[in-house]
Amino acid sequence: MENKGDLLEKGAILQRDKETYAIAPHIPGGIILDFSLLRKIADVAEKYGAKAVKLTSAQRVAIVGIADDKIDQAWADLGTPKGAAVGLCVRSVKICPAMHFCRMAQQDAVTLGLELDKRYHGMELPSKFKMGVSGCPNSCSEPGIKDLGIMGTPKGYTVMIGGNASARPRLADILAQGVPQEEVLPLVDKIIAYYKANANKYERLGRMLDRIGLEKVKQDLLG
Repeated sequence: MENKGDLLEKGAILQRDKETYAIAPHIPGGIILDFSLLRKIADVAEKYGAKAVKLTSAQRVAIVGIADDKIDQAWADLGTPKGAAVGLCVRSVKICPAMHFCRMAQQDAVTLGLELDKRYHGMELPSKFKMGVSGCPNSCSEPGIKDLGIMGTPKGYTVMIGGNASARPRLADILAQGVPQEEVLPLVDKIIAYYKANANKYERLGRMLDRIGLEKVKQDLLG
């Protein structure tokens, strides 16, 4: 039997049956303004005999159960970028509704989150890396359990690092508070560069913090 696995270059994830694959179009922040995309997803699922359409935790719509010889054709029909769902890279930037849609929001997390997605989605890193951006402390995008979490407050953003919800869960540590929106992206640039320079392969950001020490990392990043 052929040894099958995830097809990273095709954006395809092997399913439990070890025969079919899931593909997930990249939908930044889970926000769809062109409703024809929903029709395309349904059309592709039907055309190529998918077994299901799954709403994912990364705010995407996965088409599940595509045969390997249909993957390229399915992507061609969709005409969308591939979601980075596997591999050592920035997997997703999860964004809450924030000021664009939610009356509770205190900061413009949608604009910030979409810019982070544009800069970092799919970037290769020492291990998988997830981001969450919320517009208020209700934290609907779960920034406290993301490698990089950004939470809006009335006084700016709280930036957290090192969270994850894997088999060894870890809450994120607070790196900085009251950060103005225009200063968040430069700080994220520093965090990503530091992680790339100091993490071992397959080492999540939180494990790197535990190894180096939070105070040392804070000093290195903030001075």
